[in-house]
Amino acid sequence: MSEDWNIHANRLFSCIDHTSLSTTDSESTISKFCRRALELKDSAGEHVYAVCVYLPYISVARRALQGSEIKVAVVAGAFPHGQMPLSLKVSEVQYAIDQGADEVDIVINRGLVMSDDRDGVIEEVKRMKEVCGDKILKVILETCDLPSPTLISKAARWAMEGGADFIKTSTGKGKEGAELSSAEIMLKEIKAYQETYRRTIGFKAAGGIRTPKQACDFASLASRIMGESYINPHTFRIGASSLTENLLAR
Repeated sequence: MSEDWNIHANRLFSCIDHTSLSTTDSESTISKFCRRALELKDSAGEHVYAVCVYLPYISVARRALQGSEIKVAVVAGAFPHGQMPLSLKVSEVQYAIDQGADEVDIVINRGLVMSDDRDGVIEEVKRMKEVCGDKILKVILETCDLPSPTLISKAARWAMEGGADFIKTSTGKGKEGAELSSAEIMLKEIKAYQETYRRTIGFKAAGGIRTPKQACDFASLASRIMGESYINPHTFRIGASSLTENLLAR
């Protein structure tokens, strides 16, 4: 790991979306979680880019992080399954924006992808991006539910065509998390899209990334396909819970 580690170690921490998406989250646990995120900067010399929480805790996170540079991200849009009428998904995203979220992570309806419904996927993403406005919209593909490289490619392309600012591998709630093989497909689609449309798209790996080596592997893959400058929080993120402390210890 040494060569890649030397390239990416000083950037990885600042690319983390420090995430708490537990069924036992509460106002007190999220406040404590955010305080810890603030403390980490003293040890790491870098702050995580964002804290990612469920919808009820946006205002809690905003209060706890007030005065810092750490963004508040939230999952919405019928996370993690994506099975909800579009109007209700849009309402969730609107609520997140109204509560002050800086970024919104939504999940596509994989059934639309499996049905080869390009227009349906694009319409969902487009409607939710319209609500987000200039806030960052990350679109989760949940690649473990897409059983072929072709479907992953289509989902990535359609999400970007709908207006995604980032495409993201996984919810962390599926049967599998982020995999390098799926990430490679997504990054190649990002590269092709950017070359065609001249619009920058970010990539987020999430789900089961716990060790510094795993994080480094995803960063190295992105660097190889997109260039080393891509490894910055405006274009590259890692969704993390236990990784944050493990990376700090390393």
